[in-house]
Order: sequence, then C-alpha cells, then structure tokens
Amino acid sequence: MNLKVWLFAGSLIFPVATNAAQDQPYPARPIRLIVPSPAGGGMDMLARFIGQGLTEQWHQQVVVDTRPGATGIIGTSIAAKASPDGYTLLLAWVSPLAINPSLYSKLPYDVDKDLSPIMRVATIPNILVVRPSLDVATVKDFIAWAKAKPGQLSYASSGIGGSSHLAGELLKSMTGINIVHVPYKGTPPAILDVIAGRVDALFAAAPPALPHIRTGKLKAIAVSTAERSPNLPDIPAVSETVPGFSAETWYGLMAPAGTPQQIVLKLNAEIARFLKDPESTQKLAAQGFVVVASSRQDFIQYLHSELVKWRKVIQATGIHAE
Repeated sequence: MNLKVWLFAGSLIFPVATNAAQDQPYPARPIRLIVPSPAGGGMDMLARFIGQGLTEQWHQQVVVDTRPGATGIIGTSIAAKASPDGYTLLLAWVSPLAINPSLYSKLPYDVDKDLSPIMRVATIPNILVVRPSLDVATVKDFIAWAKAKPGQLSYASSGIGGSSHLAGELLKSMTGINIVHVPYKGTPPAILDVIAGRVDALFAAAPPALPHIRTGKLKAIAVSTAERSPNLPDIPAVSETVPGFSAETWYGLMAPAGTPQQIVLKLNAEIARFLKDPESTQKLAAQGFVVVASSRQDFIQYLHSELVKWRKVIQATGIHAE
C-alpha cells in the first residue's frame, strides 16, 4: 500500500475510533467528588446527598473524598489539577471559589482557568445574631447603635477572611459604621462568646445558630441572603434595610477545566432533577440548606459577580492572608 492510500485509509478509520471513544456512556466507572472541608460537616453531608442521588440514577458509585485544609485551598487545588474526564468533581463553598482569589496573593489554582462551573447547588443563610442583652431588635437599630457609639460594638467571625468576617466588613462598607472585628478559630467558639456577652454580634451560619436562637440565648436580627430565606421566613433580610446587601454561604459544583461540555451539561441536568424533587428539597431544608440547582450559565454569571464583589470588599479593607 503506498503512502497516499495508507493516509486515506487512516483518515477513515481513526475518526471512527475517536468518535466511538467520545460516545462511550458516561459514567462508565466510579466518580470521585472532592470536598475541601472536614468529614462530618455540612458540606460533607451535602456532598454525600448528591453522591447518593447520582449513584441511584447512574448505578455508578460516587466516592466523597474529603480534603480539608487552608480554607479549602488543598482540596480545590487537587481537583483543579485532576484529569478533565468527568471522573473527578469538586463541591466547594464561597471561600475557595470567590474569596480566596483576592484574599491570597498566590494560589495553586486559578478559578477562571483551572475549573469549569457546573452548578450552584445550594445556599445556607448566615444570620446576624447579637447577645440578648444588646438593646437592638432590627438592623436599623443595630446601625443606629453603632453610629451613636463608633468603635464600641464588636462582631465575631469564624476567622480572618471567612464568609462571616467579610459579611461584617460588607455591612461596614455599605453603612459607614465602625464596629470592631474579633476573629475566632471556627464558628462554635464565636457563638459561645456572643452568648456569654464577650462580643456583641456575629454573622453565623444557620445550622449552628438556630438551636441557640430557639432557646433565646442568641437574638436573631436578620439573614444575610439577598431576600428572606424560605426556611426562615420570619427573619428579615439585611437588604430590607441596606439595599443590595448579600453575603450568603453558597456551594458550587465544579469540574477540572477542559471537561467535555456534554458531561458538564449531563451532570447539571441529572443533579438538578433530583435536587428539585420536593422530597430532596425538604430533606436538605431540614439541614438548613436552600436548594438552588442553577443552570450552568447562571452559575457562571453568579460566580463572576461574587468574585467582583468580594475583590472590592477585600481591596477596600486591606484584608490579606498568606
């Protein structure tokens, strides 16, 4: 066979082989879902809920791989460097995806270049809580108190650069109040010190705060989501007093950049199908989650807006981490 004939024959054979590989059913083997936070936490629970749903639909196991550390940097970096074949996914929250890129001068991953958005899965409202003895009942009262006594009100956070810290900084920047930040190592000790009266306020994630709100140990002022939370309809949103305020904790599903579009869209469609089922929505609501199950395009736009918002807050306040 001469060279021209061989090349012609090859042009017929190899596209067929390539297309056959692309047309293989997905998934054909187990999927690894990386969670950059400790096992047993809320995000781990959400990941296992998603994994169970996909396993039941596709009859392929989804293995949740918790890789905590460095505000989500370790696990997110592992996912960003994984093969873009649809068999490694990442479920992360707002910090590693939208806050860390501005908070750290160097990261081992680039959200825009190394990751492909699939879906904004769910949100959890942060609740602005205060010690019961503080004589405020609304956001308007809180702002008025802070303006009357600048520098005398304090607010706790789960740590420098965390979502609870930046929620407080956003409130400061949008209202012009001067309140003092007191960072803690995690939400539980911060909550305990608000209850004890050693600090005045805290933007706390709903699940650990609600039991103390129900017993009267904490006073709930407002939720930090753009609108009232459907799970907490009686608690006003900060935005009702401060238009445009939004500082929610959200969870997004990502894949390594370069993952085939048809796989990304299939994941979005299948996960949305069972998350939007009323039974799934109710189960997650009982854990404090509000299901979003957004389209891929909506998540891309939302992620961009979050990156821009938190970059402005971080630059204005001069917060940084190493």
